[in-house]
Amino acid sequence: MANPAFDVRRMTREEFHRLDEEGFFPPDKRVELINGVVYEMPTQDSWHASTIQAAQEELRQVFVDGCHLRNQMPLALDLWSEPVPDLAIVTGHWRDYRSAHPTTAVLVVEVSASSVRFDREEKRLLYATAGLPEYWILYVKTKQLEVMREPQDGDYRSRVILKPGDTVTPLAAPSASIRVADLLPDHPNGSRSSYSRDNATARTRSASGNVCSPG
Repeated sequence: MANPAFDVRRMTREEFHRLDEEGFFPPDKRVELINGVVYEMPTQDSWHASTIQAAQEELRQVFVDGCHLRNQMPLALDLWSEPVPDLAIVTGHWRDYRSAHPTTAVLVVEVSASSVRFDREEKRLLYATAGLPEYWILYVKTKQLEVMREPQDGDYRSRVILKPGDTVTPLAAPSASIRVADLLPDHPNGSRSSYSRDNATARTRSASGNVCSPG
């Protein structure tokens, strides 16, 4: 994802949507707008797709009420950018976004295989500049999770690499504890770890402490 998909000048989100409506972009290409430049999104192999699914199922156990988990849907961050993160947790219900994409998220997640540099550089700076409080990158090849927090002056002040045996607590769900391994599709026959099974009910019951829970 390091190279622009098309040789176009820097454009606004409005221009981006108009070109899409006019059929400018090939229908078999997935694209996103980053700082006024259109980028082609990489194709997904089965492992990449399975990682997205594993992380999605785990996050749904944590963000129960007052939040909407979006799977590869756009965020309208500013005039020049409409990224399509693999996963995003936004406040409210999906019906709240029928007329417009959300402009922020409490957590964004990218699953990174062939797009490591782009996710660690362009996406990192984009999300930090937009003030998104927490950005995760799940590295498919190394089975690690990078957690970035504290956006300030266009970058994240805190960056931590976690291994499969480590746990992470989302800022928007301070009562939850997720094992990194449970965000990855490594368990036989698609089964989740004993840690997740034992704690799923507890996490659901403690969701009242989450940022996304209704007040």
